[in-house]
Amino acid sequence: MRRAFAAALLGFTAVCTALMAPAATAHHSFAMFDRTRTVTVSGTVREFQWSNPHAYIQLSTTNSAGRAVEYSLEMGAPMYLYARGWRPRTLRAGMQVSAIINPLRSGEPGGVVIDVNDANGTPIGTNQ
Repeated sequence: MRRAFAAALLGFTAVCTALMAPAATAHHSFAMFDRTRTVTVSGTVREFQWSNPHAYIQLSTTNSAGRAVEYSLEMGAPMYLYARGWRPRTLRAGMQVSAIINPLRSGEPGGVVIDVNDANGTPIGTNQ
């Protein structure tokens, strides 16, 4: 009886683990970003969100028609950014930066950050 219960419990655990695995890997998908293109976006930092599971830069800029646009730029987790020289106050509201990103496939203003440079063109943090 105990062996049958243990076998049933082991089978149930295996099924639950198999069903949860796609959800765990889906979180880290880059499918929403066009990884074949890079775009440089320059503007003013509105907010730097140092939060888990990803940090974000809210970047205010203007489009080709002269209208204000806000980009939401996704970055890695704070623990990885910290190892690359980033700190919670590395970017402050009002700073001028340019970001090289892989844009969103949807065409919406956003993307995933590859590199960030300050107004003088000096890289912020590292990607190594």
